[in-house]
Amino acid sequence: MANRLALFGGEKTRNTPFPSHPIIGEEEKRAVMEVLDSGRLSTFIAAPGVFFYGGERIKRFEHICAEYHGTKFAVSFNSATAALHAAIVAVGVHAGQEVIVPPYTFTSTATCALMHNAIPVFADITDDTFCLDAKAAEKVVSKHTKAIIPVHLFGHPADMDSLLAFAHKHNLMVIEDCAQSPGARYKGRLCGTMGHCGILSFTENKNVTTGEGGMLITNDPAIAEVARMVRNHGEMILETQKERTYASKILGWNYRLTEMDAALGVVQMGKLDALNAERVRLAEHFADGIKGIPGLRPSIRKSDCTHAYYIYPFFFQEKEAGITRAEFVKALAAEGVPAGAGYVRPLYLSPLYHENRPDAFRFYEGNATYDKGICPVAERMHEQDLILLGMLRPPTTINDVDDILEAIQKVLANREEIVEARAQAQHTIA
Repeated sequence: MANRLALFGGEKTRNTPFPSHPIIGEEEKRAVMEVLDSGRLSTFIAAPGVFFYGGERIKRFEHICAEYHGTKFAVSFNSATAALHAAIVAVGVHAGQEVIVPPYTFTSTATCALMHNAIPVFADITDDTFCLDAKAAEKVVSKHTKAIIPVHLFGHPADMDSLLAFAHKHNLMVIEDCAQSPGARYKGRLCGTMGHCGILSFTENKNVTTGEGGMLITNDPAIAEVARMVRNHGEMILETQKERTYASKILGWNYRLTEMDAALGVVQMGKLDALNAERVRLAEHFADGIKGIPGLRPSIRKSDCTHAYYIYPFFFQEKEAGITRAEFVKALAAEGVPAGAGYVRPLYLSPLYHENRPDAFRFYEGNATYDKGICPVAERMHEQDLILLGMLRPPTTINDVDDILEAIQKVLANREEIVEARAQAQHTIA
């Protein structure tokens, strides 16, 4: 029974859950309690020296993010989705214009365009780093295109040289989606600092967290100014103002961060590099462990990049493994190791783009399509090639990773059990 797969009644490789994330220590707790004790929870109020620029901790959090990235400005938001929406507005995208995005990403990378009555146009990804492919973008660019949003997916930087050259050629604005790549570098440059602006995410499952939250970083004062207005009802607020005028210059929303979120962020940002280093150590240990296992192949890290390893992706090859990806993932879960078969379904296959389309399409005169097959690499990754592990991050240990490797080896060593069960099921159906 010890060697039999848990899927068929054998003993599980691992009986305890993997360590929970995020890591919230005494320092984070003290920081939040200081805010609660102060009674100033939002601080986006009209008071001397404040005027909707945020309170002490919000300003400090923004300063830390700007300083870390070497940018002139950082504007905080209550989510990265809100920051993406503000970025679309701030870079000058208008209704009916197009924004090129990858289909293999979180939904708001694309819907941020729809929020401003612009249209997402999907271009395929590369088959090594899973990021937007400049050659694919070249195939879909049109006279309506205004911007592109490269996503540094899973923590690996996109090929920014080719994407920036493409953007320059077509006079496009570049918004970097760094939700999964804080601290990652492309040829020595931090993700988020190469385009016109970059967007960070601080939801609780990210490398560092504020619970919910986002940040827009930029060197462009005009982008920063518009972003501040978007997050605060469209009001033009200057630090030199004597009183609030309630005059909205543009359409805006309430996308403001709280002092409690910012207090968490100040502490967490101080730990980013150390936490990322541990992610790298765990990822490299896992990658070394699956090298040479038939049917599995570790993902790459390009030599001129540093990886943030938000999630660890690796390749599954059904022919060599002798079982299907679905069978492998199901058997692995039974052994106590949860894994994802693919990432999100390519976004253009969502009902949003086929049934009851948003009003944004009323303004559109282009030819964007959302049919299955338009991004074959993304579809193949989702349907066949990729498996994702989300637990290769602190406080997971090397011993925990060894449990994952043991479970993988057990499943593949006993693949015949799975093949026999499949054959029996097919016989019963027949």
